[in-house]
Order: sequence, then C-alpha cells, then structure tokens
Amino acid sequence: MTDRFLRACRREPVDATPVWFMRQAGRTFPAYRALRERHGILELAKTPELCARVTLMPVRELGVDAAVLFADIMLPLEPMGVALRIEPEVGPIIERPIRSAADVAALRPFEPDAVGFTLDAIRLVRRELDGRAGVIGFSGAPFTLACYLIEGRPSRDYALAKAFMYRDPRAWHDLMERLTTMVIAYLRAQVEAGAEAVQLFDSWVGGLGPDDYRRYVQPHVRRIFASLVGVPSIHFATSSAGLLEAMAEAGGDVIGIDHRVSLADAWRRIGPGRGVQGNLDASRLLAGWEATAEGARAVLEEAAARPGHVFNLGHGVLPDTDPGLLRRLVDLVHEQTSRIGVAAGSKV
Repeated sequence: MTDRFLRACRREPVDATPVWFMRQAGRTFPAYRALRERHGILELAKTPELCARVTLMPVRELGVDAAVLFADIMLPLEPMGVALRIEPEVGPIIERPIRSAADVAALRPFEPDAVGFTLDAIRLVRRELDGRAGVIGFSGAPFTLACYLIEGRPSRDYALAKAFMYRDPRAWHDLMERLTTMVIAYLRAQVEAGAEAVQLFDSWVGGLGPDDYRRYVQPHVRRIFASLVGVPSIHFATSSAGLLEAMAEAGGDVIGIDHRVSLADAWRRIGPGRGVQGNLDASRLLAGWEATAEGARAVLEEAAARPGHVFNLGHGVLPDTDPGLLRRLVDLVHEQTSRIGVAAGSKV
C-alpha cells in the first residue's frame, strides 16, 4: 500500500506496520558522506536538488514508508534575524543569544518565502516519490528553539533558558508566541508545498516537569496543532516519560515515544483515539542484528497490532549505524506485521 504510513497516522487499516526513522536522511550512507566532503550541512539543506537527493536516499536504500525532509530546525530562525552557524560535533551556535525582553522584541516576523529552498525541495521530493512513500515535513518546537536562542548552543541542562523562563514569564511567553507563529506559518507552507504529514520535534522539553510544561509550553504547542488541518501531525519529544499526558493534551494525531518508556504503557497513558510512534532504542543497531531483531519484536509485541502504530526508533539514527541493518529492520517489521487482505476501508 503506497499510503501505508498516512493510513496508520489516521488509525486506518494497513497491510503492514509502516516504518521510518528519525535522522534517516544522511548520516549512514556512503553517498551522503561523499556529498558532505564537498558541501556543508546548511549548503545541502539550502540547495533544493541536493536536499531532495539526501531526503530520498532512505526510501531508495532502505525501503522505508516515508521520506522526512533533510533540514535543520534552525533554518527558519535566520529570517527572523538570528545569525547562526553549525559547528561539526557541536551543533547550532547562535552569535547573539537572547538575554532580555528587548532581544525578544528585536526578532523579525517570519515570512515563508525566506525558506523557499525548503519548499522547493519538498516539491521535488513529492514529485519524485509519486505516491510510493509519504512525505514528512517538520519543525522544531517553540521550547526547543527558545532554548537554543537563549543558551546560544546545545546545553546539558538548559539552565539559562529555564532561568529566563522563571525570571521573566512575560518575555518568555512573548518569545514563545513569536516562535509559535513562525512554526505555524512554516509548517503550513510545507503542507502547501506537498508535505503529507508533519512532525513537531521538542528535543529538550523533557527537562521540564508536568506543571511547568502546562504553564510555559502547552498553550503554545496546542495552538500549533489546532492550526494544522488536513494532514496528520506527529508530536515527538525526548525524555518525555513524565509529560505524555500533558503532551497528548497539547495535540497531535500521533504521539512519538522515545525508548525510555514502554510503548504499551505510553499508549495506555495518552488514551484512545491517537496513534503512537516508536520506539526501538537506536543503540541496539550498534550491537548487531540479534539485539536489533530482539528489540524490534518486543516493540511489535507491545503494539499488539493495534491501529495507529508507526514503527520508529526512540530517537534518531546514530552515525555509526550499518545501513544494511536498517534495511533488515524495515523488512522484519513489514514481514512480522503483514496483514494480507486487509480492507482499505473503515477504521478498526
């Protein structure tokens, strides 16, 4: 079924559980490493033809059921007046981190045309796939983006960002509102360009407790998901075991589960009516096939063939992962969950 991934996101019958991997575009492929010898990450992401080539690699090489756009979550911040660079082995570096309400007020409104290269890449990918796999757009979530903007670089505890949040709630919510408005415009533009589903990545929100999440983050995330009409949406966060109920309240057709929590328990906690994505520990792939297959079968057993399961890792593909193992993993999930003769009709 060419729409296997999209049907699963809508909790409709599928012929087999769909598979895709976060950070599947790039990293493990020799062809990608060859491109990286000639082009920086931002150059790849900002050149539509190169971006589309990398985005399509996993579909061609691994047989996954969806292509996720090769991009960096920081890209839409540049048009807002944020000067940044990507340092190898470090990540995004903000030249002038936000330190005050005045810094927040200086951010410019986001215009989707400023990331036209991303939208052109989506159009190329959609045209090339022609229904053979789903096309996923994505954005960083406001909390994670705010952490980068305030800290200025990746951090272990995001103490500066959280201190800003507690010290000046008015400026914090102003920043979150501006980022939320940007994310909505960014994701809507991706959908208009051809993205068939979107994922919101909240990589660092697991550093908050449920009460702080509901006070400082949830209203903004809820506004994002309420604005996304017509395509399935995925809500993913890392270290989110303590936030699952609050995340489900915020929205998303599918809740992404990292490897730190039982998939079955997570499904129970988020309640009926939503799909679940996850959640094999990516480190198993570094341990070889037996460890990988054992973990995958355990995830499928917890999913118990319920409608709405999208198989994925608990976070992104690790750089040293053997692409041959990823391909075997895709085949195993498809074979183990094959439902020959499933009707393409009503929900189950």
